[in-house]
Amino acid sequence: MAATPENPTPAAARRKTGRHRGEGQWAVGHFTPLNGNEQFKKDDDGLNVRTRIETIYSKRGFDSIDPNDLRGRMRWWGLYTQRKQGLDGTKTGVLEPEELDDEYFMLRVRIDGGRLTTQQLRVIGEISEEFARGTADITDRQNVQYHWIRIEDVPEIWNRLEAVGLSTTEACGDTPRVILGSPVAGIAADEIIDGTPAIDEIYRRIVGNKDFSNLPRKFKSAVSGSPLLDVAHEINDISFVGVVHPEHGPGFDVWVGGGLSTNPKLGVRLGTWVSLDEVPDVYEGVISIFRDYGYRRLRNRARLKFLVADWGPEKFRQVLEDEYLKRKLTDGPAPEQPAGRWRDHVGVHRQKDGNFYVGFAPRVGRVDGPTLTKIAELAEAHGSGRVRTTAEQKMIVLDVVESQVESLVAALEALDLRVTPSPFRRGTMACTGIEFCKLAIVETKGRGSSLIDELERRLPEFDEPLTININGCPNACARIQVADIGLKGQLVLDDEGNRVEGYQVHLGGALGLEAGFGRKVRGLKVTSAELPDYVERVLTRYRAEREDGERFATWAARASEEALS
Repeated sequence: MAATPENPTPAAARRKTGRHRGEGQWAVGHFTPLNGNEQFKKDDDGLNVRTRIETIYSKRGFDSIDPNDLRGRMRWWGLYTQRKQGLDGTKTGVLEPEELDDEYFMLRVRIDGGRLTTQQLRVIGEISEEFARGTADITDRQNVQYHWIRIEDVPEIWNRLEAVGLSTTEACGDTPRVILGSPVAGIAADEIIDGTPAIDEIYRRIVGNKDFSNLPRKFKSAVSGSPLLDVAHEINDISFVGVVHPEHGPGFDVWVGGGLSTNPKLGVRLGTWVSLDEVPDVYEGVISIFRDYGYRRLRNRARLKFLVADWGPEKFRQVLEDEYLKRKLTDGPAPEQPAGRWRDHVGVHRQKDGNFYVGFAPRVGRVDGPTLTKIAELAEAHGSGRVRTTAEQKMIVLDVVESQVESLVAALEALDLRVTPSPFRRGTMACTGIEFCKLAIVETKGRGSSLIDELERRLPEFDEPLTININGCPNACARIQVADIGLKGQLVLDDEGNRVEGYQVHLGGALGLEAGFGRKVRGLKVTSAELPDYVERVLTRYRAEREDGERFATWAARASEEALS
């Protein structure tokens, strides 16, 4: 039975966590809402807002929307108000929400496991053209995001998405968000185990289930059996990572408590091995712990990572086993060193069935409706009915016969969708930025695209794997702390003392078994105008000073502050 303010889980209700009273944990009897978000969730489940959207708001228009629905519950169906046009970064955090809100929405389509048919991709593209002014960005959570959505059009968009098996259910909000999965699950020749059945079962049990629709904050998850560790497992609330147990064979290692934003933490191993069939049960147990024991008093401490940090992995595993699973889990091994430096599956690769998959890199995840429709057409013309999104803002066409590969690559490259991109095109990622996001301070997508062009022109011989992640605010949607070069948007002073768009620089972050957060050099900030010069300067010093085979992150950790300035 789910814990609720009316019916706490009996065993959980008796447990004390060691933290002072008032954290809002249901499991210790703290049911009084301690902030506005908890109050509106108690007043009405976020999933219920769909009926009001369909029967009231879409018919009466934007001005009819209740504020707690507008800036709260509508997120449960993937809707955020977008930033009013013309408001620069000085207005962020200063204006009231209603002053920042435009009368249009961002709408997020969840794509669990990154799996799409070409029919689904075509519908996504058509919706973009008809209702979203052509917008359709690929995110680093394998989703697609529209902008310029009118509330009047939302029911029709839902009808079209759901007709082809897609959904916006709990794509945002204090909910179980999209489940990341290896985009080459079931087809990669080097795969340890295919996690697709577990993703499908988790979705069936959890998504849209009111037992799990009121969490303390968002809940991010991932399941991948790829040896490339291709779902950023270290920064999810829960991740299942493919491993081989010496006695039980292929299964998953379990990680919990990762997350970035303004207080970043890497996930920790529970030290368990779980079989494919056990994954949904363990997922349900962990999300239930979060629901019951998660901190609900302060929004900035409400992510699972804070509970894991306070408890530690040993206690977390004990509670999971004793109170939720009612059985002990099997001890298991850690993942092996990733098989490669790139984890995005870009390029041409042979599948285990003898066909090929072709991965390509849009610019910083920015595509549009016509392009997505064209990708679907190209895939079908070259014998494929399946495409994938990745956790690195990339896309993949599956199941291409060898005789069709060269033609498909040429057609994609003609659309500026690079199958053999430069390290700069391949490794640069950007969040939505000030163009549409109410939290942003600076522009990101256009800045990232122009930076790619400049670096390709200035450093044409550079061939090292490199990640450059650009974020419009401190919230790290683009993972700035774990990039080789992470750029956190803020207003900075130029040489004439003017406040202009710029970035705080993080250097040498990484994911993988050498995961860690980037180094911040004291006082190092660059204006947007100075950014290409700065990156060129640092990369030139890296190439001059690096030891044989040394990664940028390793060099950045040992380099002098002068070399990094």
